[in-house]
Amino acid sequence: MKKTVILNFLGTTLDSGTAENRWKRWRPTVALGQFPDLLVDRIELFTTRRSKNLTKQIVADLAEISPETEVREQLIEPRDPWNFEEVFEALFQFARDYDFDLDREEYLVNITTGTHVAQICLFLLTESRHFPARLLQLSPPRGKTRSREPGEYAIIDLDLSRYDRLAERFRRESEEGSEFLKSGIATKNRAFNDMIDRIEKVAIRSTAPILLAGPTGAGKTRLARRIYDLKRQRNQVEGPFVELNCSTLRGDTAMSTLFGHRKGAFTGASSARAGLLKSADRGVLFLDEIGELGLDEQSMLLRAMEEKRFLPVGSDREETSDFQLLSGTNRDLIDDVASGKFRADLFARLNLWLFELPGLRERREDIEPNIEFELSEWERKTGRRVAFNREGYEAFLRFAKDPASAWSGNFRDLNAAIVRMATLT
Repeated sequence: MKKTVILNFLGTTLDSGTAENRWKRWRPTVALGQFPDLLVDRIELFTTRRSKNLTKQIVADLAEISPETEVREQLIEPRDPWNFEEVFEALFQFARDYDFDLDREEYLVNITTGTHVAQICLFLLTESRHFPARLLQLSPPRGKTRSREPGEYAIIDLDLSRYDRLAERFRRESEEGSEFLKSGIATKNRAFNDMIDRIEKVAIRSTAPILLAGPTGAGKTRLARRIYDLKRQRNQVEGPFVELNCSTLRGDTAMSTLFGHRKGAFTGASSARAGLLKSADRGVLFLDEIGELGLDEQSMLLRAMEEKRFLPVGSDREETSDFQLLSGTNRDLIDDVASGKFRADLFARLNLWLFELPGLRERREDIEPNIEFELSEWERKTGRRVAFNREGYEAFLRFAKDPASAWSGNFRDLNAAIVRMATLT
């Protein structure tokens, strides 16, 4: 059976008391030795030299009521106990130096005592698994005045998947996020739905680059915008969504468009320009058709991604921008890397999260819900409501699902078909 070890701050207020009245009040650190169903083998007591007398009294009282509990004094002495950085650093260093023995011991971190700053730091270090422990929270006796009452305790496991209601709440939130990314379209293609679920998880948990690959018209731009909107909805970005189709960049203006320029940097530069990377600061930059970027632009983009710094054209002063990069391509970048058209180091960064969007002909079961979506979009944009009659709908579906219907433009083709019919109806 594993030993139970508690990491615990000495409570300079809650644990105090004169020699005469100390047993007439609730003292949380002493209470650790009073619970009949919580047998504590060792307490690592965080204390300071200034609390020497109180520490001595608490250790003696614990020895009286729970002689089987070993108490080890651990000096944690930040210069300012209310300075978050100093307290966190002291506890972080303790966690790094402490010899946790998970095979023989289980650990509880008591967040009842200590300053609010200390409690927050204990929580963060436990959540990050620097303290491989569960949280312990104590509360005083309810309406009881008898001496030596331990009160109550609760053990909190920060693995929230263990809590059914919380797990269900997170599951619903994840489903809502996936539906949001699909613009509420009830898609049926299993591979596509699985991919969207994965994108939802990555978008919420990571700020790393995301590469959306797929044929023209597969919905890369719309999905990128929805990823940004989802992150904005979850308060994960503050800046704007900045979009550029790299196939529109030509010649000297490419560098200027992306990285900006100073006044007079080249002929026609009559004023300074910030550039799109700077505009996307604290937001999301979406570079569609990123395979069209030149090698020089690729090199500067890679540095900007990794260091959050870049040089505008004609400037010797660096700019900074903290953005998340989303990119799209309809090219095979692996082939482009092999032929020298695309930098291998940049592709390695983009390839961390690569998602291949299928074309419409690979998702024919999703044609019906997308028809409904396109009709809704038509109504929203024009204020006119149109609908198929039954015969027309069945005829269009036969055409749409026929293998001979190539849908080479994918969802752009579907949108154009709906727009034409809705306009002429």
